[in-house]
Amino acid sequence: MTTQQLIEQIQIKKSFLCIGLDVDLNKIPSHFLALEDPIFEFNKAIIDATHDLAVAYKPNTAFFEAYGIKGWMSLQKTISYINEKYPEIFTIADAKRGDIGNTSSMYAKAFFEDLNFDSITVAPYMGKDSVEPFLAFEDKHTIMLALTSNEGAFDFQTLQVNGTKGEAKELYKTVLETSKTWKNSENLMYVVGATKAEYFTEIRKIVPDSFLLVPGVGAQGGSLSEVCKYGMNANVGLLINSSRGIIYASKEADFAQKARIEALKMQQEMAAIMQAE
Repeated sequence: MTTQQLIEQIQIKKSFLCIGLDVDLNKIPSHFLALEDPIFEFNKAIIDATHDLAVAYKPNTAFFEAYGIKGWMSLQKTISYINEKYPEIFTIADAKRGDIGNTSSMYAKAFFEDLNFDSITVAPYMGKDSVEPFLAFEDKHTIMLALTSNEGAFDFQTLQVNGTKGEAKELYKTVLETSKTWKNSENLMYVVGATKAEYFTEIRKIVPDSFLLVPGVGAQGGSLSEVCKYGMNANVGLLINSSRGIIYASKEADFAQKARIEALKMQQEMAAIMQAE
């Protein structure tokens, strides 16, 4: 999917909602456990109930890999279902990969070619040659960790380091600036946590036009209005992720309807923000 196609979907749906598919068998309605593939069937129900309200789905691969080969097959069925039935939806493999060049190339082939995801999250710690193999794929997007929503983000990401011109600045700013020099950097997006809303103004000075994937709204306490106030650009430029707050809205038989209600609340708030801009 091209960036322009994603922008068009945001405009059509008046939404920049991304729904995280983090399926824990201990949290889904118990009747699914009797099915052959409870993870896929749960995902399918959530997707069918919310596809007109969301512009993206983000399966977190750890929640599939934890169940071995069966979990991987559930992931494959989930992405195939989205691609076949709702091809307009932007798909994100939340895999946080990143390794030396040859290994990154294989990760990229796995998620972009075999599974046919539109994008993948990657960790930048190993630098240029660990990220550029992902960027080489046409009409695919690499979503690099920049400033995350977890408490441990302050362990490294906000430390003062020498920037590209020798001046002291936070590490996450150096990561953003350096990534712009990499080959095919136009295929980059960035993860910025909603719990760090006060940082968005500075981030937009460095990457004004890039899409930002924003976890942390809802269950983690991030504010949608604050993120939009400081992080939105002319094309919206945001994908706001909600996982637990939507997919686990109910453990009863009405779970899909309750998930839709929660997704609709976010979509309506997003539509109001877009209209006010």
